[in-house]
Amino acid sequence: MAVTIYHNPACGTSRNTLEMIRASGEEPVVVEYLKTPPSRERLVELISRMDMSPRELLREKGTPYAELELGEDKWSDDELVDFMVSHPILINRPIVETPKGTRLCRPSEAVLDILPNPLPEDFVKEDGDVVKAR
Repeated sequence: MAVTIYHNPACGTSRNTLEMIRASGEEPVVVEYLKTPPSRERLVELISRMDMSPRELLREKGTPYAELELGEDKWSDDELVDFMVSHPILINRPIVETPKGTRLCRPSEAVLDILPNPLPEDFVKEDGDVVKAR
């Protein structure tokens, strides 16, 4: 199984996660999910593998979350998934899949727990924060 990242290049957390994957020696499959959104079935599978609810994967900032009133309890999990399929910007990112698991990598260093190989040295994020090699 290859490493896959559901990536938004406009997102600093996503860029840092991608670079940590590469720093570990992996060249991941990069899915720019805003250009190539996952199918409904694939999204449901990712949510299940992350052991989270669709609501936990919803992104609020910079999305139509408020406009669609997604904060209200009236929506079922299936309806929330439908919203994410219709509006991929609602999918929080980055999501990373590796042979060791699938995770929403917020913060970006959450990827370290599922990388096949450890970082060979400390990693400096775009903002200057240092992530210690493990």
